[in-house]
Amino acid sequence: FADLVLETWDLQCERNGREHRTADMGCQQLVVRRGQPFTITLHFSGRAYNEKVDKLSFNVETGPCPIETSGTKSHFAVTDFPDESSWSAVVQQQDGGSISVSLCSPPSACIGRYRLTLETSTGYQGTSCHIGDFVLLFNAWHPGDTVFLQDENQRYEYVLSQQGIIYQGSCDYPTSTAWNFGQFEDDILSICLKLLDSNPKFLRDQNRDCSRRNNPVYIGRVVSAMVNCNDEDRGVLAGRWDNHYEDGMSPMSWIGSVDILKRWKKFGCQPVKYGQCWVFAAVACTVMRCLGIPSRVVTNYCSAHDTNGNLVIDRYLNETGEVVQHSKDMIWNFHCWVESWMARPDLASSYDGWQALDPTPQEKSEGVFCCGPAPVRAIREGDLQLKYDIPFIFAEVNADVVYWVVQRDGSQKKTVHSSVVGKKISTKSVGSDSREDITHTYKYPEGSEKEREVFVKAERETRSLREEDEGLHLKIKLSEGANNGYDFDVFAVINNNTETERVCRLMLCARTASYNGTVGPQCGMKDLLNVTLAPQEEKSVPLRVLYNEYKENLTHDNFIKVVALLTEYQTGDIVVAIRDVYIQNPEIKIRILGEPMQNRKLVAEISLVNPLAVPLNNCMFMVEGTGLTNGQQTKELEEPMEPQAEAKFRLDFVPSQAGLHKLLVDFESDKLMGVKGYRNVIIAPQPK
Repeated sequence: FADLVLETWDLQCERNGREHRTADMGCQQLVVRRGQPFTITLHFSGRAYNEKVDKLSFNVETGPCPIETSGTKSHFAVTDFPDESSWSAVVQQQDGGSISVSLCSPPSACIGRYRLTLETSTGYQGTSCHIGDFVLLFNAWHPGDTVFLQDENQRYEYVLSQQGIIYQGSCDYPTSTAWNFGQFEDDILSICLKLLDSNPKFLRDQNRDCSRRNNPVYIGRVVSAMVNCNDEDRGVLAGRWDNHYEDGMSPMSWIGSVDILKRWKKFGCQPVKYGQCWVFAAVACTVMRCLGIPSRVVTNYCSAHDTNGNLVIDRYLNETGEVVQHSKDMIWNFHCWVESWMARPDLASSYDGWQALDPTPQEKSEGVFCCGPAPVRAIREGDLQLKYDIPFIFAEVNADVVYWVVQRDGSQKKTVHSSVVGKKISTKSVGSDSREDITHTYKYPEGSEKEREVFVKAERETRSLREEDEGLHLKIKLSEGANNGYDFDVFAVINNNTETERVCRLMLCARTASYNGTVGPQCGMKDLLNVTLAPQEEKSVPLRVLYNEYKENLTHDNFIKVVALLTEYQTGDIVVAIRDVYIQNPEIKIRILGEPMQNRKLVAEISLVNPLAVPLNNCMFMVEGTGLTNGQQTKELEEPMEPQAEAKFRLDFVPSQAGLHKLLVDFESDKLMGVKGYRNVIIAPQPK
């Protein structure tokens, strides 16, 4: 028999992409999921393939130093009976000189970019031919994959959905910001693979790193470290929290991960300026979804940052409610991290499921700024000794806060304060834009027997907050919403729940603040030396916060922290109440003009009114939406926006994908920043 000569081949990128749910990554390259067969076609010239005399085998290799024993290289012949635990090839059909071959990886294969080589031999003669590269991803659809997720709606939301909602604002007023994850957009897959190849573990030992890429726990830890740049490891984002962002982008300005990842690649893997917690979490979520690991961004309100690990956060205030001694322990208005779904074969099976991963650089873990994956169940059960970083996250949702008032003579008095950390832990609901509360997955109901058991296991006392005095109660309430550009009222509401008259001093103070708990100058103050409360009386004391007082110092975060101190003269007891007021930006209005259809021009009319009493300069809109706009579109206004004036413009775009998509808009100017809006658009498929 003459030698078998391979003339052409087809990796069938489009068909395989459809079957492997990777078609949105484009059909320029073959992208498949592990454990699931994919089909290629081989065409031979001269004579047809004859299974009796011709031997066909394949080589797959990943990484710079592929080794069979490391799982980064495999040689396998065509067989009739594939083995699920290893790579396999089966001839499906033969049509003249062409054959279709079904290839399949084991569901535990290393993910990454592979080289595929065909070896043919007839008798003693053999030839080999490199027939292309492909990328192998995790497979949430395969029961044998450690990232397997049973529910199809969840798989769609947490692996395939390219847009989502991130929760910000405050516990009393959660706000939702739309985010463009864009994990299937052009070049994002290759950037995610570049990120894996830039990590220090790879640079130290390429063989060992590549051989561990079959494990989502390992990948999650690498991604958590590589999204921040604090280890000088060519990480993606630089964090900054001081309100000085002139040499980069304000963290509030981003509306998606694609722009950030593309900038990182474009500028030679230099950190992109700047990120804060939700930006770190969103970029990590993009990378994890891109690699095939089900992931979501979660927000923890009133999040504790316990640096010394004692699960108690001590805050020191002077008699006007100002923070005096700065401990490193902080309470953040909110903090975002990522949850990724995976089995934990390194732990007991009861810890499979959602794992917390936090890429925001806070504390080192094994010498590196990364955090997790920590099984959410282990956090709830107080199993602090398990891997990875459970004590830190346990404190974020469970620490006690003790407020001390430092009096004029230097003495410190412990106050009565009913704040709890770890509230309203939130994520976007599956299949809708509503908020899902997942607090119960992190902690048992407060005061329950189970909660007490967990605290005993975590070797600490139950909450000190149970000591709350039954006598005087203090709350801060907000009248209406607080809108940027306007004055607003807050109220200290005092209840005397006793049968005796109480005489008190009330100190009420407002300061501009950042979401990580740091405060700026005062923007409102009231000191009442003689507040008399009859038995069972409730009093409401107003404080008007003026725009003229807060406008100069309002941070990009738009928070004003209101502190109330109530001191009872007879006993010297002090009650503290604190509320973070979120100053709402104006609404961006988005109208869609025309019939939304794939590959047909559509117009969005975007408008915004300047609510401030001063003109806005350097005004710019940024618009993007996966499947709608081709990348990010910007519109700069030539003129300043006068007070109460409306800016309106039209944007033409041609949607490339059918289905539900979000059009996201961000507005920037010199005095009003990070204003966000979005609109859901349903694009009809192009008629056949």
